[in-house]
Amino acid sequence: MQHSLYDLTGRVAVVTGGSGALGSACCRGLVEAGASVVILARNKKRVEDAARALEEAGATAAAGIPADVLKKDQLTAARDLILERFGRVDILVNAAGGNIKSATLKPGDSVFDMPETAFRQVFDLNLIGTVLPTQVFGEVMGAARKNAGKEETETPRTGSIVNVSSMAAGRALTRVVGYSAAKASVENFTRWTAVELARIFGDGLRVNAIAPGFFIGEQNRSLLLNEDGSLTERGRQIIDHTPMGRFGEVEELAGTLVWLCSDASRFVTGVVVPVDGGFGAFSGV
Repeated sequence: MQHSLYDLTGRVAVVTGGSGALGSACCRGLVEAGASVVILARNKKRVEDAARALEEAGATAAAGIPADVLKKDQLTAARDLILERFGRVDILVNAAGGNIKSATLKPGDSVFDMPETAFRQVFDLNLIGTVLPTQVFGEVMGAARKNAGKEETETPRTGSIVNVSSMAAGRALTRVVGYSAAKASVENFTRWTAVELARIFGDGLRVNAIAPGFFIGEQNRSLLLNEDGSLTERGRQIIDHTPMGRFGEVEELAGTLVWLCSDASRFVTGVVVPVDGGFGAFSGV
């Protein structure tokens, strides 16, 4: 294939949760492929620092805008700022999400001990935090593609929305019931919106998802690693069920993300791509 199929030069990408470990890796991959990147997250200093780091790393253009993915008015205000500065949105990466400590069952607890408020919080963060940005940014992405050809425009023919799922969506992982249910819903929402938008825009606006395997981040470090860096019992179980025998490196998400955002995947929509070292394929036997 021609290398140009993967070129994102001139495209504008919005990454929610772009100041986190996985989100930052997504941003760097998009920048390296030529995209301008706008980071959305709640903490103003973190998003501004993250955008500055991208510019220092050679980004053509980068910006950080504080916004909560659970507050539609903030997302709409951020969208208007982005359109004012960049003129359009071509890519949306819904990387905001994750688990919360209070929604993780302690050893010895059962589902009957799950606090309702914690379940609702983690469910909203992952599912509603994907739905609202898709509504707010997908609307302008679709409108731009619908008008392409009717008026002079430099908008690329294909726009891309990429959601972030998890290994917990398709296989029962102990202790993380709220997170698992939310990510399973994200996968269903991915397939549903892919069909809906393809029926409206053809190949003009695609929706896919990445399902990362196990990567060490702020939220899961204490679950997977002891203070001395050795594996916890849960960490050992994961490695034993990962054929490649290691945790992932966040940079290893970038290639799949760039592919899903680029014209190289122009006929791909409604899929969930595992990036998991074989975890999802292994029966354990």
